[in-house]
Amino acid sequence: MTETLAKAGSLDPQTPWTWIDQGFEPLYAMSWRDCEEAQLAALKLQFAKLNGPVSALEKLARREGVLAIDSVEDALPLLFGHRIYKSYPLAIIEKREIGKLNGWLDRLTTHDLSKMDLTGLSMIDDWLDRLDEFGMLVGTSSGTTGKLSFVPRSKVEFPSWQHSYYEAQRATTGVDAHTDHVDTFFPGYRGGHQMMLKMLNLFNIPAAGGPEHYHTLYQTHISADLMSLAARMQTAEDRGELDQLGLDPALISARAQLIAQGKRREQDIEAWFFKLFEEYRGKRVKLGGTFADLIRTARSGIDKGLKPEFAPGSFVMTGGGMKGFKDAPDDWEGYIKDYFGIDTIGMFYGMSEVMSMSPRCSAGNFHILPVTIPLLFDRDMKLLPRKGAQTGRYAFFDLMAQTYWGGFISGDEITIHWEEDCSCGWKQPYVGPVITRYAEMEGGDDKITCAGTAQAYNEFMDFVSQV
Repeated sequence: MTETLAKAGSLDPQTPWTWIDQGFEPLYAMSWRDCEEAQLAALKLQFAKLNGPVSALEKLARREGVLAIDSVEDALPLLFGHRIYKSYPLAIIEKREIGKLNGWLDRLTTHDLSKMDLTGLSMIDDWLDRLDEFGMLVGTSSGTTGKLSFVPRSKVEFPSWQHSYYEAQRATTGVDAHTDHVDTFFPGYRGGHQMMLKMLNLFNIPAAGGPEHYHTLYQTHISADLMSLAARMQTAEDRGELDQLGLDPALISARAQLIAQGKRREQDIEAWFFKLFEEYRGKRVKLGGTFADLIRTARSGIDKGLKPEFAPGSFVMTGGGMKGFKDAPDDWEGYIKDYFGIDTIGMFYGMSEVMSMSPRCSAGNFHILPVTIPLLFDRDMKLLPRKGAQTGRYAFFDLMAQTYWGGFISGDEITIHWEEDCSCGWKQPYVGPVITRYAEMEGGDDKITCAGTAQAYNEFMDFVSQV
């Protein structure tokens, strides 16, 4: 116990984003109970630092009467709901009022975005590019709900964010991306501001050894403008009114190209993978893609008598679920390993709003690193106890956030196991393999009552959405 406490004492609450610098091994060797004191101290400091510079947090804290934090429970009213990052009025997107959108985002970050030059900006992609140049690294959601979310991350967080990602990969695959560069293949788009694509571009290119070693199915970038208007454009097209939206012709053309690519994607992936099999036969590779992508490719390859022969040490990094794929083999991992001749399949659990990934262990569970304080709520948004196995809505405080508030309530229902009983030996709490979106269970709608009082939180959301 003394050794464990000594290790826990090395968690400096002043700089929680450096905790991962020790590597994942000592962090997973600690009991999560021995990390609580350092986590709470870091949370107190984070609130003291950001309450004021992040005006949205200041407004919520004032309305909830939170002046200081003495326990994690004190901070629960300050958790941002999962709609916070898309709380702007949709009209400013439709009218391309970039100045108002910039002013809205300014309330969520310590960076003074009023100092950013907005001259000549009329498109969201151009605004996000300008934000990157200004020092931000804003990532968006996919816009499937009809509105894009904008997560106000910045280059201040980048070094620890990248290192955390690489350590999570090392934990789940054994491969150190800092020193062991491997040609990487991702069956998707080259980049874009959508958070997953942004992360892959930021992290996979250096991990592969340079842009020439990072291979993607399509060389184009996904347009944030297109994603932001996808639902509106589809509705207008269904009504025969697409030409009445007054959109840039280039945007309409890009949409048509995207739809065409979507229709032939399975054939494109198959041809792309089979080309990869020949060009990289006998070489070591890292393969990406969803479970469904890999299963379909394996089935087609078996039917055609085509089998890859990669060098030892090749591995798969996958995730994203089956995406509607209903006919997966019972042992789909074994099926993929056997076909591709690969022994290692790595996975994470994570989301756009938290920097630290939770790597999958040898027992198939996803362990949360102590740079994240995990919480679970029941359907009435009452905090569930930290004992046994609890199932509820996932929320957290991301202690790696330095320029924005890291408290967030997600749309995921998960089960967290608190008893440190995973057969892999890692002691931090772990998430079971079944992860469900509340929106999927509730017919596409996911309304929550925040941990704070309803009236105060509604007033806060009104403040954030005003521009």
